[in-house]
Amino acid sequence: MGSGAEQIAVFIPMYNCEPQIPRVLAQFDEETQRRFREIVVIDNRSLDGSAAAAEEALKTLTNVRTRLLRNDANYGLGGSHKVAFNECLERGYDYCIILHGDDQGDIRDLLPLLDRGLHREHDCLLGARFMPGSRLVGYSTFRTFGNRVFNALFSLVSGRRLYDLGSGLNLFAVRALSDRQWMRCADDLTFNYYMILGMVENRWNFRFFPLSWREDDQVSNVRLFRQAYKTLRFLAAFAVDRKGFLAADHSGRPGAAYTSTVVYEDDLRVAIGENAG
Repeated sequence: MGSGAEQIAVFIPMYNCEPQIPRVLAQFDEETQRRFREIVVIDNRSLDGSAAAAEEALKTLTNVRTRLLRNDANYGLGGSHKVAFNECLERGYDYCIILHGDDQGDIRDLLPLLDRGLHREHDCLLGARFMPGSRLVGYSTFRTFGNRVFNALFSLVSGRRLYDLGSGLNLFAVRALSDRQWMRCADDLTFNYYMILGMVENRWNFRFFPLSWREDDQVSNVRLFRQAYKTLRFLAAFAVDRKGFLAADHSGRPGAAYTSTVVYEDDLRVAIGENAG
């Protein structure tokens, strides 16, 4: 349950990931489970059997606290990030890991960085599919090319070399999230695009690390050409007025709460006799 007083929590957002979520949770062997304070799956109101599959898989993790949350509305992928960030701030965690529930990324790619203590030296560690050392399996040449083009455009406009605009494995120092500026980011799949531009503008200390990444039975929610057009529009808006763009609320729900309901919880404090709180 984490080493010493350091509190690291893993949050796994999912939407219609019934076949994949058991595989994601199977990445956490006993030793890996003990590294973390808790593992939380956030179900963004899936329409398939994702919640039941996640609950059954969570029950097999017996060396870490686990929870399954169901968003009280469909908040999008970005909104699920906001649920996770708010949970970390409210519970006083030190670090928040986001691992997507579609089984494209692997938590084990991050473990060597934790072993080296790099999370303590940075505000954020960002998994990057398109940097040297990364391994892509089943990812189309067309999508790889498109992502590299957008990485280059964002790098040019932001003034910082960006290897990925948003993969499914990232770590955030909770102290860096305390100003809650991320609440203004879009709730959809572009959440990380807004985040990374804000990180550059606010001079976050972040670094990229290579990933192993695969596509097999995942169903993409990205409509490529529509997404590309939308992304180019907001990158242009950022280039014209960086501070004004980041100060605006892009969530579509200004001032709204991002609430969720506990569907399943296994709190090991009862089993190991820890004090509540």
